Order: sequence, then structure tokens, then C-alpha cells
Amino acid sequence: MARLKLAEARRFIRAVIRKAQEMEVPVSIAVVGPEGHLIALERMDGAGWITPETATAKAFTMAAFRSMSPRFQDGLVTQQWLRERNPQLAVNAAVFTGGKVFISGGAAPVFKGNEMVGAYGISGGTSDQDEVMGLHAREACGWRHVPAKDTTPQAVKDHINSIYERVGLGAKKL
Repeated sequence: MARLKLAEARRFIRAVIRKAQEMEVPVSIAVVGPEGHLIALERMDGAGWITPETATAKAFTMAAFRSMSPRFQDGLVTQQWLRERNPQLAVNAAVFTGGKVFISGGAAPVFKGNEMVGAYGISGGTSDQDEVMGLHAREACGWRHVPAKDTTPQAVKDHINSIYERVGLGAKKL
């Protein structure tokens, strides 16, 4: 069984912080295991007072939703999917989990091989800014947000790519 280790989470957090400093946007970053339990959390100086809780909730949400369906590649896709189909589900899920669910950009699952080993959440910028920081750190750390052998049906990939188009991330493709 693959695991996401604290040292790996710390490398990811450092990469996010470097990008956040470059963008001049202080954030909080949370990394959780596949069950949504916290591995690491850091709040940059100047980040909003509620950003640690929001980052943790984003990471928890990605772990929970990704374990439900390959459709949930990241926070932006999850947010748009719910907006289009069942906006009330997000509210209900937040209630069911005692407020742990928060759906926004800047969050994604993390895979080693074909196994989901965790997820991350970033909070403090706009959804788009948080997403840019997450992409940068994922690339810097070699983290994948999809399994190595992606069995996601093509129709689902097409749908996800159309969501990326609609939210202004048309260059991002599965």
C-alpha cells in the first residue's frame, strides 16, 4: 500500500509557498491522507484567519469526492459539476460532515501509481490563484492528480475538459 509521507507533504507545501510569494498571495496549505485525515498544514504569515480551516476542508473534500468517482479531478471540476447538476448536494455534504466539505479550486487528489494516497487544499487567493499554486507545486513534486493508468471513460474526460474550457483553463486537458 502506497502512502503519502510527511516529508513529501512538506516539499509540496514549500513549493506552494514559493509560488504564493512570487504571486504575493499568502495562503494556507493542507495535505491529507486518502481518508481525509490531516498529514500537514501550514499558514503563511498574512494569510486570512480562516484559511487553514478552508484549506483543510478543500483537501478533505477532494479525498472524499475522488474516492466516489473518477469525475472529480480537482476542485474546479467538482465545483462546476455540482453547480450544473445538484448544487444542493454540496450544502448537504457540508452538513453531513460537520462542515468539512468545501468545494473550490486549489484542491486535488494525489496519486502514486493507480492508488489515491491523499489530497491537498490551498486557500487564500482566488480559486484560480489557488489552482495555479497547486499546479505549480504538483509539477515541482511530480505529484499526479489522476491514476497512472487512467481508466476514466472518454465521455467523462470530454466533460471535464469542457468544464476546464468554461472556467477559463482551456489549456488544461486530461
